[in-house]
Amino acid sequence: MTKVLISGAGVAGPALAYFLSAHCDVTVVERAPEPRGGGYNVDFRGAAFDVLAELGIEERVRALDTKMRGTTLVDETGATIAELPAEVFSGELEVPKADLTRLLHDITKDRAHYVFGDSITAVDGRHVEFERRDKAEYDLVIGADGVWSNVRRLAFDEQGLTHLGMSGVGFSLANHLGLDHKGLLWQHGGAAIYLYSSGDPRRMTVSMSFATESPELDRSPRDEQEQAVRAAFTSHGWEIPRLLDAMSAAEDYYFGSTCQIRLDRWSRGRVALLGDAGYCAAPTSGMGTSQALIAARSLARHLIATDDHEAAYRAYEAELRPYVTENQEKGRQVAQTLTATPA
Repeated sequence: MTKVLISGAGVAGPALAYFLSAHCDVTVVERAPEPRGGGYNVDFRGAAFDVLAELGIEERVRALDTKMRGTTLVDETGATIAELPAEVFSGELEVPKADLTRLLHDITKDRAHYVFGDSITAVDGRHVEFERRDKAEYDLVIGADGVWSNVRRLAFDEQGLTHLGMSGVGFSLANHLGLDHKGLLWQHGGAAIYLYSSGDPRRMTVSMSFATESPELDRSPRDEQEQAVRAAFTSHGWEIPRLLDAMSAAEDYYFGSTCQIRLDRWSRGRVALLGDAGYCAAPTSGMGTSQALIAARSLARHLIATDDHEAAYRAYEAELRPYVTENQEKGRQVAQTLTATPA
């Protein structure tokens, strides 16, 4: 039986593990010590629902619906400009990412062997080395480990990281605005803030984005990141002073840049990339989760159909690339809109 190693236990990795598990011996390695919690809500669109049905979890996922009721667009003072329908930010269905991750782990934990708290350090043909466990041999290695993919770094000469000119911070705080399954979007001078409450009515989630020239802040200490956020927002009023104070106190603080991965090829030898690791469309596309699920099903189908993994990888890429290209263009256009400075 073909031995497959998947790096990453987010969305794409476990979905691929599910589809391959009846045909392959699957191991999933994840740097985190357990299934990841936290994160923003994620949404589903189009053919992703077919994949959820094939995974046998569509109804369970629908039961997690955040039931967002739309977003209010406000000006610099907080006055209402327009009302946006829920589909703009929440797709056809939106759920908490942590709940989806736990659900995917739940349906695959008895189908695949999970190794948490470890990471790949070297890949050479069938030979794979790890930070903690002994080296082992696998027929195929799949990198489903996100934008900063360790597998891509180890196995590909080209990294393909394209910065879309925007970085941001996320955290939660007390819902002093009384948002009830609603969002608020504030934009001014190349900066944007999105506030929403979709779960615990006592808390709201904050995303503060601003224009940057590179993703280097992602690797910087938290105090340097916060300094950059303050530099982008301190001159503004409305709720911003309170949000900046809450940022410094937040225990669920997260910082990340809006990037895409653009590669000429998604495979090399026995290694292939899946989801954000190979072709991230950026959060601004609204397609990351749907793309990950659809891609996992595609890669699994092609691997199951032939013993020639290189042919399977080529077919997978040929099928998915037009869809990915379209999603990446959406992500680029939205990022450009959010960071646009008035003429």
